[in-house]
Amino acid sequence: MRYNICSWNVNGLRAVIKKGAFSAFITNKKPDIFCIQETKAREGQAEIDLPEYEELWNSAEKAGYSGTAIFTKKKPESYFTGFTDDINISYAWDDDIHGNPLNEGRVQTVEYPEFFLVNVYTPNSKHELTRLKLREKLWDPAFLKYLKNLEKTKPVVVCGDFNAAHTEIDLARPKDNEENAGFTKEERQGIENIIKAGFVDTFRTLHPQEIGRYTWWTWRANARARNIGWRIDYFFISKTLLKNLRSADIYEDITGSDHCPISITLEF
Repeated sequence: MRYNICSWNVNGLRAVIKKGAFSAFITNKKPDIFCIQETKAREGQAEIDLPEYEELWNSAEKAGYSGTAIFTKKKPESYFTGFTDDINISYAWDDDIHGNPLNEGRVQTVEYPEFFLVNVYTPNSKHELTRLKLREKLWDPAFLKYLKNLEKTKPVVVCGDFNAAHTEIDLARPKDNEENAGFTKEERQGIENIIKAGFVDTFRTLHPQEIGRYTWWTWRANARARNIGWRIDYFFISKTLLKNLRSADIYEDITGSDHCPISITLEF
């Protein structure tokens, strides 16, 4: 069994559909499973015609904000959204000034025979780091605990926008961004904790020395054309799946969003 899994923060599904980029990507890459983040839409609000795929949605309560979706050719054994109840009650999920992250459609989980697949859109720490404490004290530890709980049953594949670059090789200007959202020591530690817990950064494992490989560029200052970017979108897998990993790719040439798609291929 072969799984070609793609992930893309589309930064507004309706916008990327209007540009023609969404259908073009599916036509060209033909993913078996396609995870997207930042849909900014509810099911039925975007014109999608994908008869080969089952659509799974987790939209934010706030209209036009956040949200995730999965399009899968392979029928899941089970599907659920958000964290499990034990995670929800273990942390003090008080609303911050931006709202409650549990109501923002940020996590989806599908179960296949060989693994769980988790699609995540991690909260952004915001320009003035107003959500950094939420990331460090609540979201990152809760999310990691959730992954480890799933892993007790079967291996885990997790993909999406983690809103953090792990090491200096993962962004164009590390020294300029050490105290900025996406590269604070707290956010970097969150990624490090995932790896220390036994999950594998698929792209960096297969491409350990490659530089200039990014997945997000600010709209400002012609950053994408100059490749002043960040690698903040990832596929992590349980170590037991490393023997099944055949490829891990970044598609910098695919436009339509401020992020580009990424993918892995697993073979069983």
